[in-house]
Order: sequence, then C-alpha cells, then structure tokens
Amino acid sequence: MIKIPFTKAHGARNDFLLTWDHEAPEESLRTRAAIAICDRNTGAAADGWLLVKPPVGERPAGIRLINSDGSEAEISGNGTRCAAAFLCDAGLVGDEIVIETGAGVKHLRRLQQDGLSYQFEMKMGEPRIEDGHLRFALACRDGVHECTILWVGNPQCALFVDDFEFDWKALGAEIEWHPQFPKRTNVSFVKVVDRHTLDVRFFERGAGFTMSSGTGSTGAVAAAAARGLVESPVTVQTLAGPLEFRGDGAGWTMVGPAEIVAGGEFYFRA
Repeated sequence: MIKIPFTKAHGARNDFLLTWDHEAPEESLRTRAAIAICDRNTGAAADGWLLVKPPVGERPAGIRLINSDGSEAEISGNGTRCAAAFLCDAGLVGDEIVIETGAGVKHLRRLQQDGLSYQFEMKMGEPRIEDGHLRFALACRDGVHECTILWVGNPQCALFVDDFEFDWKALGAEIEWHPQFPKRTNVSFVKVVDRHTLDVRFFERGAGFTMSSGTGSTGAVAAAAARGLVESPVTVQTLAGPLEFRGDGAGWTMVGPAEIVAGGEFYFRA
C-alpha cells in the first residue's frame, strides 16, 4: 500500500486533488493511481488529479493534470486556479503567480482571499479557430449539429442551443468520442442570454459532466464572440455560479474562484 498525501480544492465546483509531484507514486503507477484516488465512491473523489511542482529559482511552478479516467489533459482553467490556491496556501507565491501547464505558461493574479477561499484573474490566451471550423456541420446519431471547433489550450467543441431540454449529456458523450476528434474533445452547450451573458453546460473529455469548466467557458465565449453574438465583458453562467471574462487584443482573461476544502492521505493499493 502507498500513502498519497492530497489537498482537495474546487474552482466553481469543478473539483481536483492536488499532490506535490515528488510525493506521488512512480510514473508507471500514476495512471492507475489517478483513477483510484479520483473515484467518487472508493477514492477521495474529484474530476482530476493535479501533480504540482513548486517554483525553484527562475523556474515557475508547474502542474500536470490527469483526469479521473486516467487520461492526461493539457490544461484546466478551474484546475489551474486551484493550483494557484495550493501554492498560495503553501506560501510559495505572492499575488502574481506563474504556472507552467501542458498548454504553456499561464499568468494569474490573486484578487481576493478569505481564509482558504480565493478569487483569481487568469490570462487564458487567444483561442484558435481553424478555417471552416467556425460553423462546422457535425454528423451525430440524431442528425447534424452545427458547432464551433476551437483550441484554447485544449480541444473544445461548442454547440449553440435554445434551451437544455434534451439529453445533452448523452450528446456530449457521443461528441467527445466522435471520429472528428481523434484525441477526443471537450463539449460545451451554449445558450446566448444577451450580448454580455451566456448560459453553458459542460461535458469534459476524461471527466464527463462537470458543474463548470474554465477552458470550456473560454471556448464558449470565444466561439460566441467569433460569431458576433457577444462582446466583452461576458458573464458565463454555469451550474456552479458565474465566471467573468473580458477580451482584448491578447485574448481572454477569466476571473473565478478557487477554494481549498480538505486534505489527507489516500491509501493506494498498487
């Protein structure tokens, strides 16, 4: 048995377990360990496991994200804020925080703190939409859906809907594994409320349904803006509360919460 120390945090109810990289099991065991520690019934329960490296000298802190199904993801916006809270709580960073992710270096700023509850601003960068992907016809079992396919550090597929009165989770699961996406994709269902507000639901690659998503919200905002449906600033309403976005020439900046809620050890039977 291997004891794995962890801290649990959530960013708008998108929850993660955080472990210092040097305290995690050896590389050959990490996929299995991620599945076990994230299990909702027999583990510590989370959407993903973040392995964190502290900053050293000029090298920034770093994170590696393993989803609850054992697959790896380039980045999570909510997860990166949780890592920032973890680093703040350890006293290793100040208000300006730099974290190296699988999608490059990300810059965050601590805006507020109340105990173990934080509010961060995070520069999400400039999303990329390939030619022909702004209005892409995606053939699914129930017909053809027009979507926007884009990259925000990880793959996103945004579908615009009038309401959520359909089995969008089943459609999200189908689209995640659609042949159009050989490495799978995150899926967001986007309802335009007005020029500055979106209501969004998420089905994430490797985690399934989540209450919110930082990168999914970024993709939804970027897709809606590219279609001329919204303009900065934009509020994304999620099932866990709002995330705020503003856009400029360098892309989109997100403001959202992160809260540390628990800590302990997980007993992993290798």
